[in-house]
Amino acid sequence: MSGENPDVTRFGRIDDDGTVYVKTSAGERVIGSWQAGTPDEGLAHFARRYDDLVTEVDLVAARLNSDSADPTSTAAAIKKLRSGLDEAHAIGDLDALAARLDELATRVEAKVSEAREAKTAARAEAVARKEALAAEAEGLAENSTQWKAAGDRIKEISEEWKAIHGADRKHDQALWKRFATARDAFTRRRGAHFASLDSERKVIATRKEELIAEAEQLSGSTDWGATADQLKGLMREWKAAGRVAPDAEQKLWKRFRAAQDVFFSARSEAFSARDAELKDNLTAKRELLATAEAIDVDADPKAAQSKLREIQGQWDEIGRVPKESAGALQRRLRAMDGKVRAAMDIAWRRTPVSENPLLEQMREQVDKAERQLERAKNDGDAKRIKQAEEALANKRQFLNLAEKAQ
Repeated sequence: MSGENPDVTRFGRIDDDGTVYVKTSAGERVIGSWQAGTPDEGLAHFARRYDDLVTEVDLVAARLNSDSADPTSTAAAIKKLRSGLDEAHAIGDLDALAARLDELATRVEAKVSEAREAKTAARAEAVARKEALAAEAEGLAENSTQWKAAGDRIKEISEEWKAIHGADRKHDQALWKRFATARDAFTRRRGAHFASLDSERKVIATRKEELIAEAEQLSGSTDWGATADQLKGLMREWKAAGRVAPDAEQKLWKRFRAAQDVFFSARSEAFSARDAELKDNLTAKRELLATAEAIDVDADPKAAQSKLREIQGQWDEIGRVPKESAGALQRRLRAMDGKVRAAMDIAWRRTPVSENPLLEQMREQVDKAERQLERAKNDGDAKRIKQAEEALANKRQFLNLAEKAQ
């Protein structure tokens, strides 16, 4: 129902003293007072409020139809909208809107149940996989005499374990304790075996070969922080392993050190390249910012808004800049954004009142999400970048839906 719909009187009225009533199946209800114009203008005003409610319901319905939306938060939004209808200060077919929300509530409850069942199934699968890994480790710890192969397998089990998520805390801790006990038991049994060998140096040489292999495996890694820590750990293990004969020790050390040098040299080159890239990005963003600040906002606010959005998209694509420059650049871009928004606000006040005020709030949410993504990129936090990109995509999707519905 639109604010200009002549059937608005089916759902509400304004009496002579300006009291506003909405009509529902439960009867009439006072929702406010209108003194600012004619009764027809008052009815149109409260009808537009109803249109706003319809837009909110359309958005939550779109969320429900989206596979990426969290059904629990969608259910909460539906519940909030439904509970607010009894006190809504709007004129329109509130009974129909309530029926629609009730239907959405039924659908979302089914999705919540599905998500809960999927989570339960995933938890059971995770527990079962870790149970199998713990049992395998216990078998190796008790029976295997293939020390290298068994040791490698236990390391593989440890890596596989880390990749399994979703087990409940109680089972996870109990199973990890079993695995850790088996791993420690295997290590002790292997140590006892090597201790029984005639030559302690053979044991040391074997361990150092393992450390070299691990270092060589890590030498090509580009996970700079984690790998550097691992290589430092390998260095501590190397020093703790003892020494073999001088000539053999020197040969082993050269191989071990060479593997480390490959990694640290590559890391140094990567950091230099990254610094150069950040500087190039800084130059590009400064040029882009100059373009943004040259926009004639007052001449055509809407065109200015469109151009600024295009620039903001290019801004995100450019990537990170040096941290010491990021804040100042972002403040200048936000200032330009604020200037455009202020001009749009003035323009909107001159447009028909049928414009949807909810859109401004949604645009602010998109702007906030864009700033959060920028900060995440500047911090180089991959996890936060992914979360911020997903949040921004969702907010932009909902804004597009709302703008199309307007």
